[in-house]
Amino acid sequence: MTSRLTDRQMQTWASFREFADAFIAPEAGTADERQVLSRDLIKELGSAGWLSSLLPEEWGGSSLDMVSYGLMAEEMGRTCQNVRNFVACADMVSHSIWKWGTQEQKDRWLRSIRSGEAIAAFALTEPKVGSDAKSVETQARADGSDIVLRGVKKWISFGEIADVFLVFAQYEGRHTAFLVERETPGLRIGALQGLLGLRGSSLGEITFDDCRIPASSMVGQPGSGLVFVASTALDIGRYSTAWGCVGLAQACLEEASAYARKREQYGTAIIDHQLVQRMLADMLTGATASRLMCLEAGSVKDAGGMDAVNRTLMAKYFASTTANRVAADAVQVLGAYGIGGDSPVGRLFRDAKVMEIIEGTTQLHQSMLGDWSGNVAHPAAAGRTV
Repeated sequence: MTSRLTDRQMQTWASFREFADAFIAPEAGTADERQVLSRDLIKELGSAGWLSSLLPEEWGGSSLDMVSYGLMAEEMGRTCQNVRNFVACADMVSHSIWKWGTQEQKDRWLRSIRSGEAIAAFALTEPKVGSDAKSVETQARADGSDIVLRGVKKWISFGEIADVFLVFAQYEGRHTAFLVERETPGLRIGALQGLLGLRGSSLGEITFDDCRIPASSMVGQPGSGLVFVASTALDIGRYSTAWGCVGLAQACLEEASAYARKREQYGTAIIDHQLVQRMLADMLTGATASRLMCLEAGSVKDAGGMDAVNRTLMAKYFASTTANRVAADAVQVLGAYGIGGDSPVGRLFRDAKVMEIIEGTTQLHQSMLGDWSGNVAHPAAAGRTV
């Protein structure tokens, strides 16, 4: 693994881990319990350059390469999935504005999202529309120089606290994206709490009741919402989630291994028991394989490979299902301590299940990868080394 990283990437990875241990890990349990991220932590993320890091430096970003971005997502996933989710959502919106937005939209939002002063939410999912993103039911219609929105978005990460929403709606029968500010008349926000996992992600239900916005709020052109704006953003979110699952699996492995070494049963540490060794071996192998698949996806992205999207799909599918199994085994190794209310692996177990649902369900990934499999050439025939 390390032999495939440059010296700069290794140094960057070490700095990510140091920051995550110092600032993110201490807040993870509190975010889960209180079901909200600390504003101070959000500002720390901005100050450290973790928000909008993919953007060019002229817009306050770090022009981070995709492998390094993945390593950052791993360290966030290792310490707190809510933070990783927050950074991914901010990046999905800021990248969309940078790539498809107007100069006015860029000036208005990019630096404030980058600094953590403005919180952004990606509003695509609806009560009846999840994986089938092209079928959104929210409607947008022109009314003079304004656009009027009507519909409901649900399960929107950080929707409860967001300052701006990137909203997808049907406009003149075409899938189109719009920026909507929190205080816009006709916009109502409801909190969704008590979730299984990602409890600190402040999920919200957003209702647009003849919500009137200026026509200049459109991002891109009419009809570009899904094919261009959403697809690019979702690929970033899926890539971040894949690496976050690697971090989650790594955290579970570290917790389970440390516990197994100190916990004694029948006169010996339980790490000496073969069935526990088998679980730890599977956890280690799964985390390592997931990391390598994510590294491959990131490398292909950095190289501009044509199959980058599908490599990311495969990495997210494998890493999320692996994280779910690893988290379950970690709880099993810790036994009663694993199911305690303040157990870190209990929180990781709950978050792991969510990873198989967000940014595309496991079953959707299986379907898409199954279709792609018939078009994949043998590595040797394709001139690939992996």
